[in-house]
Amino acid sequence: MDYTALTEAMSSKSYEKIADICNDLLLQGAAEGVAYNEDWPYAIHLLGLIYVDDINSARFVWKNVPRVVKENRPEVGAAWKIGQRLWTRDYAGVYEAIREFYGSPEAQAFVDSFLEVYTKRMFQLLLSAYSTISIQDAALFLGMNEADATNYVLQHGWSVDPASAMFTVKKQAIITEQKLDPSKLQRLTEYVFHLEH
Repeated sequence: MDYTALTEAMSSKSYEKIADICNDLLLQGAAEGVAYNEDWPYAIHLLGLIYVDDINSARFVWKNVPRVVKENRPEVGAAWKIGQRLWTRDYAGVYEAIREFYGSPEAQAFVDSFLEVYTKRMFQLLLSAYSTISIQDAALFLGMNEADATNYVLQHGWSVDPASAMFTVKKQAIITEQKLDPSKLQRLTEYVFHLEH
């Protein structure tokens, strides 16, 4: 099987493409009668699916990893541990699994990139779900200590009340498109026409 596209995507750190590339390779292999084998890049495939937040597919891949691979390639189990925490919505556990990840330098760079993506996702979740949140809870969701979490959210315009140890969330302005009702447009056209004549 030709892994050139996968190698290039990993080299260029185009991690958002990895899941699709692996899925395409998997389909190609199935069409050629080649099933999963021990050489398949299971950890990278799992991380690619985790990166794009496709946990259902990651579970499917995990279930199809041969036992010998699970036993002999700890990187695969470490990748799935991140996916497992995501599956159970153990937000703090995701950070713990990321910190405990061990693998090849390429896989480690992939996980480091996912950490940034995941932290941004968690911040967006907090932004949409809370108007106030405790410093301790925000730190838990962001996988940071309280000082780092405070610095992070203050950079995004939140405010902090040291007495209550609470953040006030600064909501982002919502831009809405106004949709023009065709009947209103017709009436406006007729009105302007009437004024001109």
